[in-house]
Amino acid sequence: MPIEIVCKIKFAEEDAKPKEKEAGDEQSLLGAARGPAAPRDLATFASTSTLHGLGRACGPGPHGLRRTLWALALLTSLAAFLYQAAGLARGYLTRPHLVVVDPAAPAPVAGFPAVTLCNINRFRHSALSDADIFHLANLTGLPPKDRDGHRAAGLRYPEPDMVDILNRTGHQLADMLKSCNFSGHHCSASNFSVVYTRYGKCYTFNADPQTSLPSRAGGMGSGLEIMLDIQQEEYLPIWRETNETSFEAGIRVQIHSQEEPPYIHQLGFGVSPGFQTFVSCQEQRLTYLPQPWGNCRAESGLREPELQGYSAYSVSACRLRCEKEAVLQRCHCRMVHMPGGHPTPCQTSVPPRQGQVHVYDNMDSLGGGSEGPCFCPTPCNLTRYGKEISMVRIPNRGSARYLARKYNRNETYIRENFLVLDVFFEALTSEAMEQRAAYGLSALLGDLGGQMGLFIGASILTLLEILDYIYEVSWDRLKRAWRRPKTPLRTSTGGISTLGLQELKEQSPCPSRSCAEGGGTGTLLPNHHHPHGPQGGLFEDFAC
Repeated sequence: MPIEIVCKIKFAEEDAKPKEKEAGDEQSLLGAARGPAAPRDLATFASTSTLHGLGRACGPGPHGLRRTLWALALLTSLAAFLYQAAGLARGYLTRPHLVVVDPAAPAPVAGFPAVTLCNINRFRHSALSDADIFHLANLTGLPPKDRDGHRAAGLRYPEPDMVDILNRTGHQLADMLKSCNFSGHHCSASNFSVVYTRYGKCYTFNADPQTSLPSRAGGMGSGLEIMLDIQQEEYLPIWRETNETSFEAGIRVQIHSQEEPPYIHQLGFGVSPGFQTFVSCQEQRLTYLPQPWGNCRAESGLREPELQGYSAYSVSACRLRCEKEAVLQRCHCRMVHMPGGHPTPCQTSVPPRQGQVHVYDNMDSLGGGSEGPCFCPTPCNLTRYGKEISMVRIPNRGSARYLARKYNRNETYIRENFLVLDVFFEALTSEAMEQRAAYGLSALLGDLGGQMGLFIGASILTLLEILDYIYEVSWDRLKRAWRRPKTPLRTSTGGISTLGLQELKEQSPCPSRSCAEGGGTGTLLPNHHHPHGPQGGLFEDFAC
């Protein structure tokens, strides 16, 4: 059992002041040795913080109704600020955007777009052979021209060449084109390029982006004006309906940029015979926002083409690539209008006749296009052409007789087969449409700063003050947890000192009890051996 010895020491009055000074000096030295002062308490921090109302709610002073009201007002203002801040954050995360329309100033010269046209009838009936009809049976549904042609035993046709079939049996522009003018200058079929689409063999005017033709004026007569004969007598007879059976007569037209391949079966418009169709165009330059504000596809910046077979990315090129991949995966072949190598004919899984080869031409069941598994985002920079279409009937009675004599046709043929297409710019101005972020990061920070100043009178520096105080308190508690002080063996209060027995043994120079009883001079308690010691020394009274 530990034994404690309590010693009461009473100093002389003349030594009281020097002792107090020495004790103060010792405490200052001990404080300097112990390190930095303890962290500020909450009341001290609140009284010096720049957060409005915190000093009146949590600062030093008596607690009362006034402090309670200030604390309630501070909490209410803080709740209102957090509510407003949450609303601003939700509005920012929705990524709102707006569209800015900016009509550009008139330009002296504007690049004329590419104009692609296709006859709705794919194959001329007079140009088809029995072998062609045999290979194209699932498209045309026609019986052979020779009744016994497909019944011969062991009849074998050579493998079809679809490029050759389309070139031979498609409508030839040299036969269809009756007149052509561009900006007052004569043009011919040599100014058109052959392109293959879902309608077969088609033709594009002004297709080369390197030699794009300019338009120097707006209005009628300043663009492309052509007269065509659609050759209805060459249209295929309908023997039975197929997925590709067409009941229309006329041409399909698409106006697009030179970097974009024609996607005429979805983006084109029809022109009927017996009418002159006026197409007034306006160039529109569209700029979309990338993620996270929009879904456009930004340019990669690479020199090599982004899509195989095309010089630039476009939605039409991406859709054609999707269709090609779907056909390759299912049929192990490629159609003529799809990008890639030499096209090969596609076979159906169960052909209607033994050994018969068919061209598969139903893209909807393959899942291609923008709604299929292949997603084609819109490019961030896009040029398109707005159109306004109007038409008048042709020919009138006088011109019908003239055209009949000129082209050696009757008036009925002229009315049923001839059409005029006039494509021109309304004006040499372009329209810029740009998506812009309606609520950006700078706007969010400005609104948060305004709400913070309105409700709690704080700023970024105020938040740094709070974080600094939290760090100071947390770091002090961690240091205390890491360095737990040992229980002191000696405590001093006033003039009473408590000494433990173990401490006495450590401080005593004598190893045994006999040393103390012998009256040595090194003993810790000299008055035990000198009961009649000096009276005017340091100790006036000593008791143990």
